[in-house]
Amino acid sequence: MSKNKLWILLFAFTVMASTMNAQDKTSGTAALNVHQHTMAAIAALTATGNMQQLKSALNAGLDAGLTVNEIKEAQVQLYAYCGFPRSLNAIHALMAVLDERKTRGINDVEGKDASPVTGTADKFETGKRTLQQLTGKEEIGPKTGANAFAPVIDTFLKEHLFADIFSRDVLNHRQREFITISALAAMPGVEPQLQAHIGMGKNTGITDRQLAELADVIEKNAGRAQANTLRKLLNQPVSPVTQPDMMVRISEIEILPEHLEAYKTILEKESSESIAIEPGVIAIYPMYQKETPTQIRILEIYANQAAYRSHLQTPHFLHYKTSTLKMVKSLKLVDMDAIDEQMMPVIFKKLGE
Repeated sequence: MSKNKLWILLFAFTVMASTMNAQDKTSGTAALNVHQHTMAAIAALTATGNMQQLKSALNAGLDAGLTVNEIKEAQVQLYAYCGFPRSLNAIHALMAVLDERKTRGINDVEGKDASPVTGTADKFETGKRTLQQLTGKEEIGPKTGANAFAPVIDTFLKEHLFADIFSRDVLNHRQREFITISALAAMPGVEPQLQAHIGMGKNTGITDRQLAELADVIEKNAGRAQANTLRKLLNQPVSPVTQPDMMVRISEIEILPEHLEAYKTILEKESSESIAIEPGVIAIYPMYQKETPTQIRILEIYANQAAYRSHLQTPHFLHYKTSTLKMVKSLKLVDMDAIDEQMMPVIFKKLGE
């Protein structure tokens, strides 16, 4: 065998071995890539209106390489699913994040702008064809259900959502369905629509593995209850909302009378932010004794010990702790345990148990 042939064989063997190693390394990798992970979080947080956490997700998405126009297009589309107010709030959050990043010398990639939707085709028929492609079903016969009861909603859906929006070219149909599923999975009370879009998403190429992994993204950004809603629709095992190390505590606090109003303002902000931002915080419910308003009681419930430890490190809790130190006359933390543990799943049923 000549030297040239030997080198060729060695080179071919090296390439094959490298390819096999690469396949071995990726066979167990995540189903969602970093773009999908961050876009799912952006969609979910846009839908829930969690602006503080959304800004963090926007930074993560931009750092991961999502273009400004890809994110903008997703937020524009989501007005059709979560309403103009939350869509507009999300767009304003993106503007603020981009301005802040520019001050730090970060110039994010603008990306391709959406091309004008052209053509002389009837918009209703265009939307109808798009919807049939997504569902894989031909629409025949008279209208039924809501479309028959309020025919104009069918017109709006087809002419605007599935013609005007889904005809835009920055995102393809698979990406748009992924964004839609992410948003609906984060919103309570929309299971029929979520189920329908899961089917459409699968028709565009979204896999069961990707949807199962999406549930984990939803859990992180919208809570375990919403993630369980998606898991049930996927026929996946749900995760228990009440965990063995769930933490229940009553904080007994006496406030100096001259600081009472200032303390209540700070506490109200801290408790509302904790519930809105932290999936592991199930309840922070402040109360006061009617006869003695300076006697404050706070019912605190955390999904687990890790959620509690994480809560203690959040900026809103640290601000509460440091700014109220001089206001507190006494503090007693009372950890509680359930007398009837069998009732806990019933109590937390609304959270998706």
